[in-house]
Amino acid sequence: MALGYVRTARPDEAGEIARIQLATWRTAYRRLLPRHVLDELDEDFLAQRWRAAIETPPSARHRVLVAVEQGESAYLVGFAATGPADDDALAPGEDALGPDVAAVTELLVEPRWGRRGHGSRLLAASVDLWREDGFSTAVAWAYDEDAATRKFLTGAGWAPDGARRALDVDDLLVPQQRLHVSVEERGSVEERGPVEERGSVEQSTEPEREPRPADD
Repeated sequence: MALGYVRTARPDEAGEIARIQLATWRTAYRRLLPRHVLDELDEDFLAQRWRAAIETPPSARHRVLVAVEQGESAYLVGFAATGPADDDALAPGEDALGPDVAAVTELLVEPRWGRRGHGSRLLAASVDLWREDGFSTAVAWAYDEDAATRKFLTGAGWAPDGARRALDVDDLLVPQQRLHVSVEERGSVEERGPVEERGSVEQSTEPEREPRPADD
């Protein structure tokens, strides 16, 4: 029987994280974003960015987590990147959200590993760390046409907060809505099952040194 768990990402996993990101975007967003934009994404460039995010995060509250499925072999199947809400978390003309607000930058599970609990474990582990880091609220942007992400988040207690924006993707405006959740409220992200069902967050043994579809 396979075991799923979540732990802190390691620098040497940056390439696999980039591969999962591209594979997931090219599957989940193929009808949403221009094909040539997806085709032109550079895996090596993304891997360099992920390695930097893991090795030299902007702050101790910036986290990259990975979901692992352990059977006869261990497979990296998804990842999440979160941190304090910055300008990228804002709607046009909006003031800063404050130091107690976390933002989900990415939360992806490779489609072939979907519906095995990995997305829920990544989200639950992120919530635990947000609480440790002193956040009281979290936000995430989802494309209007990305029903899977919105269903995943609302099923975990998230709700639209009224903020909207449109991303300019090669002259194509792609509308998004923002969702939020109170990290401290029971019944928001608490309804995620017992710890043994989620797996655990294993800290990386390495030295300390950015669409979000995620099927449950």
